Amino acid sequence: MSSPLIVELSMTEFCEATDLSDVYVIEIVEHGILEPQGSVPKDWRFTDYELTLAKRAAKLRHDLELDWEGVALALDLLEEVQLLRAENRMLKQRLGRLVVE
Repeated sequence: MSSPLIVELSMTEFCEATDLSDVYVIEIVEHGILEPQGSVPKDWRFTDYELTLAKRAAKLRHDLELDWEGVALALDLLEEVQLLRAENRMLKQRLGRLVVE
């Protein structure tokens, strides 16, 4: 069985894919929103998950005019909502099986 393919992007590739400047990406990393592999920006490697996260962070910052701390909080809350919705779906399925029996 093969392991899932993980996409890794360099800083340059990541900036091109997100349409963000390297300065902007560094700010996002400094605020803990992204956690790339590597010790310095030129060595950073980003995953496809971080690509999605960076796009979402930039959109929140632009659309809601949030500072980076606000963006980080909003992303945490959105992730929590997503987890709660998934748990709610699972519990509804379990409950549905119990009621049928």
